[in-house]
Amino acid sequence: MRTIDLRGRELSPADMLAAVPRAAQARAEALDTAVRIVDDVRDRGEVALREQAERFDRVSDHAVRVPEEHITEALAALAPEVRMALEEAIRRVRLASAAQVPTEQITRIGAGAVITQRWQPVHRVGVYIPGGKAVYPSSVIMNVVPAQVAGVTQIALASPPQADQGGRIHPTILAAAALLGVTEVYAMGGAGAIGAFAHGVPSIGLDPVDVVSGPGNNYVASAKRAVAGVVGTDSEAGATEILVVADASADPRLIAADLVSQAEHDEQASAVLVTDAVELAEKVAVEVEKFATATRHSERVAAALAGPQSAIVLVDDRAMATAFSNAYAPEHLELHLVDAEEAAATFTSAGAVFVGDQTPVSLGDYMAGSNHVLPTGGQARYAPGLGAYTFLRPQQVISYDRAALEAVRAGVVALADTEVLPAHGEAIDARFNA
Repeated sequence: MRTIDLRGRELSPADMLAAVPRAAQARAEALDTAVRIVDDVRDRGEVALREQAERFDRVSDHAVRVPEEHITEALAALAPEVRMALEEAIRRVRLASAAQVPTEQITRIGAGAVITQRWQPVHRVGVYIPGGKAVYPSSVIMNVVPAQVAGVTQIALASPPQADQGGRIHPTILAAAALLGVTEVYAMGGAGAIGAFAHGVPSIGLDPVDVVSGPGNNYVASAKRAVAGVVGTDSEAGATEILVVADASADPRLIAADLVSQAEHDEQASAVLVTDAVELAEKVAVEVEKFATATRHSERVAAALAGPQSAIVLVDDRAMATAFSNAYAPEHLELHLVDAEEAAATFTSAGAVFVGDQTPVSLGDYMAGSNHVLPTGGQARYAPGLGAYTFLRPQQVISYDRAALEAVRAGVVALADTEVLPAHGEAIDARFNA
């Protein structure tokens, strides 16, 4: 990992972001391709999906709509220890997601004048689970459980067909779907799957959805942008990011392990350490090399750590570290600080904040109960991670009786006349004029 020394400099948020750039060009190139793929699925449906499967997944003549017996078989073959872990993760995520459903709120504006704020679930959701470099049954949980907690009645799931599985979705993905009662499953991947969810594919019985959720690579994220306005989407989750803020009290070995754990996702993964402790930075660099060399996906990790998106950043003090983190707005933020619990309140922009050295990102990926589908690319400045609220629509229900309406009659008419919309006022007067 390279080291960037920002000490002794007055830096704006833009300057800080420029120091550790994200792969913007890769996302820009992906958008053009994703738009073409989505449009192709919209126009040619199943034919386009099959051509894309052959091109990208090296699969042909597979069942795009997964037969229910494949799902049943996958659950029956699931290793007991994996099933137990998935069931516990489901329980924990369900508990945490329940806290994300607001209760109905009634506001009495005056006598006979009531506004009710309620949250309605969308009817139908499409969940995308990536394949390729890894298998993500945990992402099935992270997407399906919040939708179920929100009250969604129809959930469809898509994941790429696997050449080494005879064109089937990976069985662990299917088993996780079975544990959650999801039976509408499609073997389709990438941007094409997002397009299929948005526009529907009648020949395979796929109706359009209301919301698309789930992680993926730059093409999946770009496809979500391409269908925005046709359907709702969660955040455009691209390559994973971890930013660790640490002081001299931190354990360099644990920091290195956590940086490498996220770098193994993808060559474009971002792994960043921000610290004002030079000696710690040097020790972390040494430990990162040890972990990176020894881990199974060492080549992938090495590529991610050597990329411009990864670095050890030296800053003057805690204030500068906090400013850097809030400007960067990472997907995952770990605080390895002597006062991490108290300091957490000052770190305001992150998809998820992991407090203290016993709360690694890996915990959040699987068993913390929090959701691991989080905003990347700096979107944590304005966008949340996935939760039950992703599948809810706030809705206002207005109820006035005659006396309450009469009390504001003159005000409505006055404003309508001011805006030169007299029929608005006339609609009020009609209720009082014989």
